[in-house]
Amino acid sequence: MAPSRATARQQPPLSDERERQKRAAARAAAELVKDGMRLGLGTGTTVAHLLPAIAERGLEGLRCAATSPATEAAARALGLAVEPLDELGELDLAIDGADEIAPSGWLIKGGGGAHTREKIVAASARAFVVIASAEKAVYELTPPVPLELIAFGVKRTLASVGEARLREAPPTPDGGLLADYLEQVGDPAELSAHLESLPGVIEHGLFAPQMVSLVLIADEHGVRRTRGAKRNGGGLD
Repeated sequence: MAPSRATARQQPPLSDERERQKRAAARAAAELVKDGMRLGLGTGTTVAHLLPAIAERGLEGLRCAATSPATEAAARALGLAVEPLDELGELDLAIDGADEIAPSGWLIKGGGGAHTREKIVAASARAFVVIASAEKAVYELTPPVPLELIAFGVKRTLASVGEARLREAPPTPDGGLLADYLEQVGDPAELSAHLESLPGVIEHGLFAPQMVSLVLIADEHGVRRTRGAKRNGGGLD
C-alpha cells in the first residue's frame, strides 16, 4: 500500500536518508583515527563525509595518502597533510567506501574510477575499514565491475574480457582507460582470477575479503560493525 500524503511528508527523501547514513558511517570511522597515524584516504561520496569528520578532530601528526586528485585536493583544503604513498610507506589505517558489499565479504569498488589506487592503498595498510550506507549491502555482487585497462590494444583486451565497454571518461591519473565488465559476477574469486590473468587489464574492482579489517554500515538504526578477514593489526581489535 502506498503511503498517504501526510505520511509521505513525514518521511525524509531517500537521498537525504542515504546522506545521513553515509555521514554516520564516516563519523564512526573517523573515531578510529589516532594522533600520528599514517592514513589512507579513499575516494567517493561517503569519503566526502569522512574528510571533514577527521579534520574537525584536530589530530596531531596525522599524515595521509590520497587515492585520487579529488580526495587530495579536498583533504588539503581541510588542512589535512597529504603526502605521496611511497614517502609514508606502510599505512596504519585506510578508510574507503564501496559500491557493493556481499555477505561473503567481497566488495565491488571503482564506480568513481579510482579502484587501482584504492586497492594499492588498502593493501598498503595494516587495517582497512570500509564505510557505507545500508543500500550498499547486497545479497550477491552484480555488474558492472569496474576495470582499468592499458590503452595499447584496448579493443583486443576488451574482446578477451567478455562483455565489457569503455566508459566515456578521461584517462585515469596514471594513464589507464576505464571500462566496465557487464556479465554476471558469479563466483567473485573465479572472476577475479580470470580478470587478473588477462594482459592489458591493469586492475579490476573486486576486493577480496582478506583485504578488509572492518565494515561499518549505517542504517536507520545506527552503525553496524562487521569484522573482515584481515587480522593483522591496526588497533581495531
